[in-house]
Amino acid sequence: MTRIGVVVFPGSNCDRDTLRGLELAGAEAVPLWHEQGDLDGCAAVVLPGGFAYGDYLRAGVIARFSPVMRAVAAFAGDGGLVLGICNGFQVLAEAGLVPGALLRNRGLRFLGRDVRLGAERLDTPFTSLVGDGRPLRMPIAHGEGCYFADDATLDELERDGQVLFRYVREDGTRAGVDQDAANPNGSLRAIAGVLNARGNVAGLMPHPERASDRLLGSDDGLPILRSLVEAAARSERATPALVGAR
Repeated sequence: MTRIGVVVFPGSNCDRDTLRGLELAGAEAVPLWHEQGDLDGCAAVVLPGGFAYGDYLRAGVIARFSPVMRAVAAFAGDGGLVLGICNGFQVLAEAGLVPGALLRNRGLRFLGRDVRLGAERLDTPFTSLVGDGRPLRMPIAHGEGCYFADDATLDELERDGQVLFRYVREDGTRAGVDQDAANPNGSLRAIAGVLNARGNVAGLMPHPERASDRLLGSDDGLPILRSLVEAAARSERATPALVGAR
C-alpha cells in the first residue's frame, strides 16, 4: 500500500481528517511531525489545513522554516508529489513552492461554507480521477484565501496551464471577483488552486478531505485524494530510490 505523509504542524487541525481521507482513497496515511528531517519513506506528502504555528505574523510564514519543510522542498525538487490544502497551500506559497500569495479575504472576515469548484485540467496527478468536469462541492474555512499575483504572473499561469482549480457557480461558469458569492474570498481570476511549473506540487484552498465521505454531506473531494494516491503509486513503482529521499 502506498504511503502518503501528512505533515503535522503545531496548530494543524485538519491532519486527522486528511489522514482519514487518504485512507478512504486507498493509501497508508502516516503523520509526519514538523520537527523531523525526513519523510519516512512516503511516496507523496500533504500539508493539511489549520493554523500552523498559530498563523502568527502571517499564515504559513513561520511553518515554512520548520525542519520538515526542508525535506518537503528537497522532495519536491526531485519531482515528488506534494499537495497543500488551505493552510498547507499558504505554507507552500510562503515557501515559494507554488506561485502567488494568499491574502486576507476581500470581506476581511473568516469564511466557512460550501463552494463549487471546477477543475481546469484533468491530466494532472491531482485531478486525473475527477471525471466529467462537473462542479465539485466542498467546504472552505479560511481568513486568508484570496489568491493574488501580479498580472504578468497570472497571464503566465494561464498560458502554462498552472491554474488547477477555479471557483465556479452551480452551473459551472466561472465566478467573478467583485460581489460574487461563488468567489467568496475575491481570488483574482477566481483561482482556487494552482500548480508549480513542473506540475508535481499543487495547492488549493477548499478542503477535499472534508468532502471525502457522503456522511459528511459530499464526497466530491475524494477523487482529488484518489488521484494523488494513484499518481504516487505510479511514481513509487517507477522511481523507488527517490521515495522519501533526504
